Amino acid sequence: MGTDVRTIGILGAGRLGTALARLALAAGHRVLVAGSGEPAAIAPTVDLLAPGAVPVTAAEAAAAADVVILALPLGRYRDLPVEALRGRLVVDAMNHWWETDGVREEFADPRRSTSELVQAFLPDARVVKAFNHVGYRDLEGGARPAGAADRTAIALAGDRPEDRSVVARLVRSLGFDPVVAGTLVDGVRLQPGTEPFGAYVGAGELRAMLDRFPRTELGRAVSRVRAAAPTASGDAA
Repeated sequence: MGTDVRTIGILGAGRLGTALARLALAAGHRVLVAGSGEPAAIAPTVDLLAPGAVPVTAAEAAAAADVVILALPLGRYRDLPVEALRGRLVVDAMNHWWETDGVREEFADPRRSTSELVQAFLPDARVVKAFNHVGYRDLEGGARPAGAADRTAIALAGDRPEDRSVVARLVRSLGFDPVVAGTLVDGVRLQPGTEPFGAYVGAGELRAMLDRFPRTELGRAVSRVRAAAPTASGDAA
């Protein structure tokens, strides 16, 4: 895959997916949106909430997109089209909402971030965590031109520097400043219950929040458990 992101595939036609679609369209990207079924089922929603985006199947979005964004409830990650996402750059914008997903121990395992879980399920995709820690309303209302003093920051985490670089450029194109949190292991710093989650701040403040994580109660708990036990990532697939 080249480094230019022209076509964005979004799996999920809910509030986050359609907000990201509107941002991507405004930035000049071609946008494909997929729901859980046939394109006709989401066509009215896409036409109303993201006019200009094209409703497609998940497999079609994966095949045609330069970057695929997962904007689904995390509890549905095992419904993702594994084969269609083989070799693709996948942005994990999913979160665990117990109200939607139920209480799931796999999502609360401090030995791994939830994006590591997604990567294990998609072993041949290249997963980068991003767009999960800012609410969909703040995403759409927060886009600003490059250099704007009030530009909001979006953190991202991924294992491959080249993939982080592509996603950082995508973040910029949508109107935000990217902040690299680290590898997928560090994606835990962006999950619900952390200081950056729900924060609507600039790059400097977001970086400070990420750096403070090891000293937080959650950060210390994660460090203790990870130091005492091997990762469970290999058990996720």
